[in-house]
Amino acid sequence: MIAVLDANVLYSAPVRDLLLQLAFSGVFQARWSAEIENEWTRNLLVDRPELAARIPLTQARMRTAILDALVTDYESLIPGLILPDPDDRHVLAAAITAAADVIVTFNLKDFPATALSPHGVEAQHPDEFLRSFITAMPSRVLDCVRTCLVRLGDPPISVVSYLVTMRRVGLPETAAFLDQNRTYWHP
Repeated sequence: MIAVLDANVLYSAPVRDLLLQLAFSGVFQARWSAEIENEWTRNLLVDRPELAARIPLTQARMRTAILDALVTDYESLIPGLILPDPDDRHVLAAAITAAADVIVTFNLKDFPATALSPHGVEAQHPDEFLRSFITAMPSRVLDCVRTCLVRLGDPPISVVSYLVTMRRVGLPETAAFLDQNRTYWHP
C-alpha cells in the first residue's frame, strides 16, 4: 500500500513517529512532497519556535529512513484538480503521481471521495489507516510501537502517558488497542 501523508499528520510528532516506523518496517510505503514537508514544518515553527534547530534534523532523518518518500513532478496536475480547499490540491496531485492508494489526513472534509475516487485514491483518518494494520498484523504494529517507545526512552515514557498522548493527538482507537495489549509493547 502506498500512502501520501498529509502535513497535518506529519505535524504531530507521535503520529509522525508511529507512521514512519511502520513505513520503515515495510508495513506500507510512505510518500510526501517537499510542499507537504514545508507546510508541516512551517506550521510547527509557528506553534513551537523553540524546535527551529531540530526540525531540519527531523526532515533529514525522515528522508534517510524512507529513501523514496519524496514525490516530485506533480505540479502540472494541480490546476486540473478540484477540491473544497484549493490549497490542498498539491496533496492530491502528489498522491496521483505516487500512484498512492490513500491520503492519510485528519482533514477528511477537504478530500471528498467524489474528487478522489476518479484517481483511484481515498482519504483516511490516521486512526482508520492504523486500524487496517492493527487488524491485519497486530504484532507488527505492537513491535513498531515498542520501537517508538525505546527511541523516546530517556527518560522512559509510562504506558499511561503514551496512551494519553495517543488519544490527545486524535488516535483513540489505536490507543484502545494499545491499552488492551500493553504488556506486549511496553518495554
